Amino acid sequence: MRVTVLTGGATAERTVAFAGAAQIVEALRGRGHKVHVVDTVTGVLAPADEQRLLTGSVGREPPAVAELDERERELLSNGLATLPPVKGAEVLFLCLHAGRGEGGVLQAVLDVIGVPYTGSGALASALAMDKDLSKRLFRAAGVPVPAWFMAPVAPEDVTTALGWPVIVKPSKMGSSVGMTFVKSAKGLDAAVELARRYDNEVMAEQFIPGRELTVGILGDVPLPVGEIIPKHELFDYECKYTPGMSEEIFPAALDTTLARQLQELALTAHRALKLGGYSRVDFRLSPEGDIFCLEANTLPGMTRTSLLPQAARAAGIEFPELCERICRLARNSGSASGG
Repeated sequence: MRVTVLTGGATAERTVAFAGAAQIVEALRGRGHKVHVVDTVTGVLAPADEQRLLTGSVGREPPAVAELDERERELLSNGLATLPPVKGAEVLFLCLHAGRGEGGVLQAVLDVIGVPYTGSGALASALAMDKDLSKRLFRAAGVPVPAWFMAPVAPEDVTTALGWPVIVKPSKMGSSVGMTFVKSAKGLDAAVELARRYDNEVMAEQFIPGRELTVGILGDVPLPVGEIIPKHELFDYECKYTPGMSEEIFPAALDTTLARQLQELALTAHRALKLGGYSRVDFRLSPEGDIFCLEANTLPGMTRTSLLPQAARAAGIEFPELCERICRLARNSGSASGG
């Protein structure tokens, strides 16, 4: 196949995207596919650029990317459709997180260009990226979610309806960027301000103690349930992308009935947002045995420590085959949209 990987992007998850793209490119080229790489900020990457950027390393802190935003806007509006690796691809493999690349803007542009792309379509991508809207759709579909408020939120509202501690995070961001575990009212305003650096809409969400679980979906089929045990109190940015900062167990040590219930809820959540191709749905399991869905990821991470590749491996699907399957799902979907 002629595959072009779209990666980078003008978000705090730029290095996460490059780290995943490094593995995708290596895997697909290793299987004999012709692969180009395009950064949605700078354009086509020459071999020297690939060697410099696709290192597989993320770092402990998200990068500053404000100066890249206008360059990405310009490329998507004027230049992307003219790039030969984009026009000539059989499939575009999207390895982007948050912002335009995961939130539906890029998908809308690609629908116009008409080349098949991986993941979900424009509407589904936008719905999943907006945590407020996605929670409303999960709840309507019968998928339980933690209680939440959108900022502005008063400390007394948290005390009455959510309880302390509470999670404060940007509504449209991933990788735990801008997220704070707030233990008391005195930390609430600072947490909201931090989240607002990444998104104008900020969510205060009920904290669910217990186990962190995740279910990948590949072609409308749920993968084995995984459990994450982070070194920190929460599964934060450092724990997600620093080897050794979390323990991931695939399959999770759960009884069969509970595992199947989680897989069914993940598939229900996937369908409620009209997601396509593949996704990953995250949950918390309370000490009382109650399940809460946190969010759905339309373009799950593909780094060395990412969860979807581990879930696929538990199902007997090694990483190169996983990348090929994702490409085939996009190419065979019958339209420009991966969904």
